[in-house]
Amino acid sequence: ATNPAFKHCDAQFWIAIKHGKVAGRIGAIINKAYNEKTGTRLGRITRIEFVDDKEVSKTLLATAEKWIKDKGMEGVHGPLGFTNLDHQAILIEGFDYLPSIASEYHLPYYKEHMEAAGYGKEMDWVEFRLKLADAIPEKALKLNEMIKTRYNLKVVHFTSQAELKQHAHRAFDLLNNAYGDLFSFVKMDKELSDFYIHKYFSILNPRFVKMIEDENGDLIGFIISLPSLSEAMQKAKGKLFPLGWYHIMQALKKPKVADLLLTAIHPEWQAKGVSAILITELQKVMYEHGVTHAETTGIIETNEKAISHWKNYDHIQHKRKRCFIKMF
Repeated sequence: ATNPAFKHCDAQFWIAIKHGKVAGRIGAIINKAYNEKTGTRLGRITRIEFVDDKEVSKTLLATAEKWIKDKGMEGVHGPLGFTNLDHQAILIEGFDYLPSIASEYHLPYYKEHMEAAGYGKEMDWVEFRLKLADAIPEKALKLNEMIKTRYNLKVVHFTSQAELKQHAHRAFDLLNNAYGDLFSFVKMDKELSDFYIHKYFSILNPRFVKMIEDENGDLIGFIISLPSLSEAMQKAKGKLFPLGWYHIMQALKKPKVADLLLTAIHPEWQAKGVSAILITELQKVMYEHGVTHAETTGIIETNEKAISHWKNYDHIQHKRKRCFIKMF
């Protein structure tokens, strides 16, 4: 299906070939909705990959820059996707760790090539690895019950894909509300929401998704997680056959690590304990499945509210990825 983001985006893509072999790729996007929202004239580089050869990276970047400049833009930033649900940024710290299925992996030379081409830092995302305690502290359980009772909140659990999909559009409405002011975010309409629901929701394990409603039945928070497939995909060498499916099924049944893909809390409910309830409810499922660690995806380094969610856990900030910028 065609990505509905093309309604407000122009894009072009290139492949670099050297000595008869593919040596890299790059895309360029003009996200008109983002430029209108921010009052800027920026193009985006996207889906960038290249071998460790500065001639290749320089040519790819120059090609994308020329296309963006010819469209009347004043600069370029990225890597960014059509939306925040696409892959974005370049890994600059944490090369010894496996990426989550929703994150990026780049070798150290990528940062060096970007800087050599005149790019500087615009924004960083940080990622955390959490070690789960042997059990949820009694104090946390009591506090969560107090918050639920005080505000008359209801936790929504899921056991099937069908149930989960019934709540999908509500989740996107909340995402638009909660993420509206965050860096690089552009609100998603129903058509774009449908595109991502179709793309991502079918791979989710419903039990690893938790939502919270207020006393009126309105959705005020959710957390979406998934048993980590990183190690399984590595063992499978990225292929389902002949034995890749076995490693993936084992990872889904007996995960040691869970990836925390997405959390959203309604702005009016932030700092009221809603995120703590969601995480605790998710932890119960993790313990049932034998999960010992959790990995967050990228959190914008200036988003202190989101980062503060993890301060009470045994954690390390182990990865950092960067969005670069270059003005013409």
